[in-house]
Amino acid sequence: MYSPTTDAEELVEIVCRMERKDNDVVLILLGEKDMPDVEQMISGLNKNGINFFGGMFPGVIYDDRNYEQGAVIKVLPALTSPYLIKGLDTDRIEIEKPDFISQQDKRYTAMILVDGLTSNIASFLSQLFDCLGNSVHYFGGGAGPLTLKQQPCLFTRDGFVQDAAVVTFIKLECNLGVSHGWKKLTGPVAATRTCKNVIMELDWKAAFDVYQEIVEKDSGLKLTREKFYDTAMRYPFGIYKEGCEDIVRDPIMANESGELICVGEVPENSLLNILKGEPDSLIQSAAQAAKKAYREENHCNLVVDCISRALFLGDDFFRELAAVKENLAVAGDQAIPAGMLTLGEIASYGETFLEFFNKTIVVGGCYE
Repeated sequence: MYSPTTDAEELVEIVCRMERKDNDVVLILLGEKDMPDVEQMISGLNKNGINFFGGMFPGVIYDDRNYEQGAVIKVLPALTSPYLIKGLDTDRIEIEKPDFISQQDKRYTAMILVDGLTSNIASFLSQLFDCLGNSVHYFGGGAGPLTLKQQPCLFTRDGFVQDAAVVTFIKLECNLGVSHGWKKLTGPVAATRTCKNVIMELDWKAAFDVYQEIVEKDSGLKLTREKFYDTAMRYPFGIYKEGCEDIVRDPIMANESGELICVGEVPENSLLNILKGEPDSLIQSAAQAAKKAYREENHCNLVVDCISRALFLGDDFFRELAAVKENLAVAGDQAIPAGMLTLGEIASYGETFLEFFNKTIVVGGCYE
């Protein structure tokens, strides 16, 4: 369900009235505008013995609309209580394999919410995949504000935190659709010097200088550090992957040293294409993702859509959400698409690996 309320007590009352079974967990997705008092909400939910997790996002999605404020709330069958993993900004990330994973004869779903503005996201996901492998489906996205100023953005019964991830094992299998629709403009160029999510050099030259020349030539606009993202959001990088769509990396700012800061790590010496988007190709990709996720028996349909797609599409973004709903062939309230606008998207990609995406839409059709 979606509620426009921004009052913590009202949110607690809404959750308490929802029908829940003993092993259910409540997913609470908050739009960042006029946020409720999250600490008060956590306290109220804890007093009522609610098992819950969630985060704050630039926007939330319900049906074929997106909202900057309010809450999307879903009751989901869970295998365990949510796992809160802190310290993603350090190299000391500890993940333990749950006992139940090796005992199941189905591939259930690991729903992952991560601070989208922390470092080491790719390293965390790599460790998680090393631990769990293909025993589960993976689905989730990055929380945080559109201002890109890091702050607490994830919550469980243990508090409101940043530099963290929450992993919740949902007792549903998941049909995943992952697509982005951005097309190659030019490339590849080599990321000859990087540090985590910072590109320092492209083809042994200052990264900003190389990128600026390409973008200005195509756009006819001046690319400046002060208003960098106004133009750069139309020209992301694509990390080359054999046999599938590039993995998109979104450059969000340029510093005085001529370095480009991205959402998500860029491996040193990786080959990068510079991509370009057109509204129709992005909307078509959203329809394709929904088609891949569709099953007639879906228990619920979850959507993780990058906030930068919404910014890029502007007034056309409603067409993207409408395409998702149409291709999920929604029947009944339970299957209405629900989710969030994110700072990075998380999904299993094929059968062999787990990825952190930018500017991508992920649709998960969950079924028993």
